[in-house]
Amino acid sequence: MRKFLLPAALAFTLLGGAAVVAQGMGKPGSPDPALVTGGNYVVEPTHTQIFFAYDHMGFSNNMGLISMPTGTLSLDPKNPAAAKVSITVPIDNLKTGIPKLDEHLLKPDFFDSAKFPTATFVSTGVKVDGKTADISGNLTIKGVTKPVVLEATFYGAGKAPAQMGGKENVGFNATTLIKRSDFGMGYGVPVVGDEIELKITAAFMKE
Repeated sequence: MRKFLLPAALAFTLLGGAAVVAQGMGKPGSPDPALVTGGNYVVEPTHTQIFFAYDHMGFSNNMGLISMPTGTLSLDPKNPAAAKVSITVPIDNLKTGIPKLDEHLLKPDFFDSAKFPTATFVSTGVKVDGKTADISGNLTIKGVTKPVVLEATFYGAGKAPAQMGGKENVGFNATTLIKRSDFGMGYGVPVVGDEIELKITAAFMKE
């Protein structure tokens, strides 16, 4: 899969939450799978984002993001293939940095967020290989449901500082490719690319 360079993602993850962590404190999270504990988790919305990229007329690779999703994760480190994840994405939180484009993307030509305010992903199966996994599931956008596979990578786990609630956290990154025309959003194809690259950075807090 093509590498997806997202300087905006770096800025968000470096800055988010930094103000409430004591200066000089070591990182509480570690890429050690042994730190993952079983149980039920919920999405930590302020540190979970869905980034998207698409070709614009063959001149540039434009990007945007959708923030503040909700969702759940059930996880058993002894049986990671049994994990289940469900994510709901609020379409009105879509941002490209271009207000007029944001407005158009929410119109019926694209997401039609007034009629379809959320997109969802619900897993149907997980194939694990070390720190990576293929997560099969159903993606629903604009009332259309299609099967997709997320290529996921374990990022880290640990206990958050007391200033941030002190709960156990686990994080993953995931990527996939979809065609927007499959979801009733073929406006402008092929001048504007049909293929959309998605990158998800997801943090979950234990309940």
